[in-house]
Amino acid sequence: MCGILALLGCSQSKRVRVLELSRRLKHRGPDWSGLYENGDFYLSHQRLAVIDPASGDQPLFNEDKSVVVTVNGEIYNHEHLKKNLPNHKFRTGSDCEVIAHLYEEYGEDFVHMLDGMFSFVLLDTRDNTFIVARDAIGITSLYIGWGLDGSVLISSELKGLNDDCEHFEFFPPGHIYSSKSNGFRRWYNPKWFDETIPSTPYDPIVLRRALENAVIKRLMTDVPFGVLLSGGLDSSLVASITARYLAGTKAAKQWGPQLHSFCVGLEGSPDLKAAREVADYLGTVHHEFHFTVQDGIDAIEDVIYHVETYDVTTIRASTPMFLMSRKIKSLGVKMVLSGEGSDEVFGGYLYFHKAPNKEEFHHETCRKIKALHQYDCLRANKSTSAWGLEARIPFLDKEFMDVAMAIDPEWKMIKPEQGRIEKWVLRKAFDDDEHPYLPKHILYRQKEQFSDGVGYSWIDGLKAHAAKNVTDKMMKNAGHIFRHNTPTSKEGYYYRMIFEQFFPQNSALLTVPGGASVACSTAKAIEWDATWANNLDPSGRAALGVHLSAYDNQVVTSTTGIVPPNVIDSMPRRMEIFCYPLVSIGRSSAVNQFLEGILKGKPPKCIYGRIHTFKIPLAIRMLITVYFYKEALSFLIRQ
Repeated sequence: MCGILALLGCSQSKRVRVLELSRRLKHRGPDWSGLYENGDFYLSHQRLAVIDPASGDQPLFNEDKSVVVTVNGEIYNHEHLKKNLPNHKFRTGSDCEVIAHLYEEYGEDFVHMLDGMFSFVLLDTRDNTFIVARDAIGITSLYIGWGLDGSVLISSELKGLNDDCEHFEFFPPGHIYSSKSNGFRRWYNPKWFDETIPSTPYDPIVLRRALENAVIKRLMTDVPFGVLLSGGLDSSLVASITARYLAGTKAAKQWGPQLHSFCVGLEGSPDLKAAREVADYLGTVHHEFHFTVQDGIDAIEDVIYHVETYDVTTIRASTPMFLMSRKIKSLGVKMVLSGEGSDEVFGGYLYFHKAPNKEEFHHETCRKIKALHQYDCLRANKSTSAWGLEARIPFLDKEFMDVAMAIDPEWKMIKPEQGRIEKWVLRKAFDDDEHPYLPKHILYRQKEQFSDGVGYSWIDGLKAHAAKNVTDKMMKNAGHIFRHNTPTSKEGYYYRMIFEQFFPQNSALLTVPGGASVACSTAKAIEWDATWANNLDPSGRAALGVHLSAYDNQVVTSTTGIVPPNVIDSMPRRMEIFCYPLVSIGRSSAVNQFLEGILKGKPPKCIYGRIHTFKIPLAIRMLITVYFYKEALSFLIRQ
C-alpha cells in the first residue's frame, strides 16, 4: 500500500509543512516520495512500488499535465480500461495512470468503472477543482479533514492530518467527494446495500468460479508475493486457488511457479498446526513465524500508533499480523493475498449459529460488510502497511460479492440437523472429491478468529497485562474520563489510554466504532441470545455453547473486564482433528455420538461423510470415556 496526502486550498501551508506531514506516511511507501504543488494545492505520495516499479512514480498526469492524481491501491482492470481509451497516450506502465485519462473522458462519473482497491485525490488544474474517492468496501484507509481557512485535507492515515484540521473523520467507503458540490455522493450502489432479502438459488459452481476469478485477477504483480495462511477455511481457499492457477500467470514467469505462504502464532497454536498441514498439502514454500505473549505486549503501543484504533478485537488481531508483516517484508516480499471478508459475506462468525431467521441473518451480514472498513479492512491495511507490505482481499471483490450476496440467505443459515455448519455454502462449493482443493477436515474446520487462532493464551495474556496497569479505582471513573465509547473492561481502558496519547483530538475518538459485541457481533445481534448479554467479549470463545474451546459460563463484569483464565475444552485437541463436524450438533448429542464410536474402537460416523479411522488403545478409550461421561453429566446439570 502507498500513502497519499493532499492539502487542497490551504493558503497558510508551506511546502516544508506538507513534506513533514507526508513523511508520517513513509512506512506505507518506502520506495519513493513525490510532491506536486500548484498554488494552494499540494498532492503528495509515498510509493510502494508493486506495478511498474521503474517508471510508475507518482503523482501521475494526463498528456498535458492539466490533470494530476495521487493514488493508493491497485486497479486490476487497468489494461481493459486502457484498451477503451485508444486516443490517450500513457506515460507509464502504472495501473493507476488510467484514472487521470478516465477523468478526461468521462468527468467525475467514472469511479464505478474501476475494479480494484483504491483511494485517490484528483486535481484539475484548469479550474482548481478536485475529487476524492475511496473503494467500494474501504479496503484502503482514507481520512478527510477541514481547516478553519476553508482548506480540505486528505490522508491515508490519521497521523497525516490530525494536527492540522479543525475537524476530521474517516472518508466513507464507496463514496466520492467533489469540490464542485462541496459534498459526498455514493458511487457504489449494489443491490444488497438496501438489505432487501435476495432470492437467487444457491449454485456452488457459480460461487466457486466467482472466487477463483477474484483470486486470479489479484495475481497482477511485478514484485515477489505470497499468501497469508492461518490454516482456517478462508485463507486456505485463497492459498489453494492461488497455487492451482499460479503457473500460467505473468507473476509465475517472473518469480517462479512455487507459492510462498506465511503464518504466525504462539508456539503450539491451532493456526500453526493447521497452516503447516495445508502448506504441505498444497506444496507451498511455507514460512512459520513464532512470537511470545511478551513480544506482542511489547508491540502494543506501536500497533495502536499504526492501526489508529482503540477497538479491543482489532488490536488483539492486529498485533500478530503486525509482527508477521515485518518478518514477511524482511524476506523481500511486497504483496500478499489474505482471507478477510468471508465471515461477513457468509455469516461465518460463530454467533451466527443463533440467527433466528434468514432475514436477521442477511441484515447482520449487510451490517458487518458496511462496517468492515473500521475493523478487519483497517487491520489488514494498516498492520501490513506499517512495514511497506500490501494486502489484497479476494473475498471483497465487487463481482464476487454480487454473486455471494445475491444468494437466498436461507442457504447460508446454520442448520446442524441438515449438516450445515457456518459458511456451509462456501465449503460445499469447494468440496470436490475428484479434484480436491483442501483436506476435508480443513475444509470443515470450525471458525477460529485470528486473535484466538494464533494461540488462546494471547488474549488471556493481554487481559492479565491490562489488569496490572488499570486498577479497579480507575475503572470506576471510566465514565467520567472517557465519555464517548466508555471502556467496559480493563483491556479496553488500557488501549484507550495509549490511543489518546497519540491522537488526543475529539475527532480522532469519533473515528473508532463502539458498542457491545460478543464474538465479533454487532450490538443488534446480541439480542439473538439472552445469555450472551452477560458475556460481552469479542473473542470467538465468548460464543458459549458453540466454540469448541469456549470460555466457561461466567460473567464478564464491567468492573474488572476479565474472564477467569480457566478454559474448558469440549473436546481434547487430539480429537478435534477428526471430529470437526460435531460442533454443528447439540452438546449432549455430540457427547453421545462420540461415546458410541469410541466404545466401538473407532470414531463416529460424522454427518459430513466418513472420516479416517484411528486405532485407539483400550486404556486411552477408557480415559476418554470417563472424560466425556463427566462432560455429559455437567451438561445435563447446567440444563
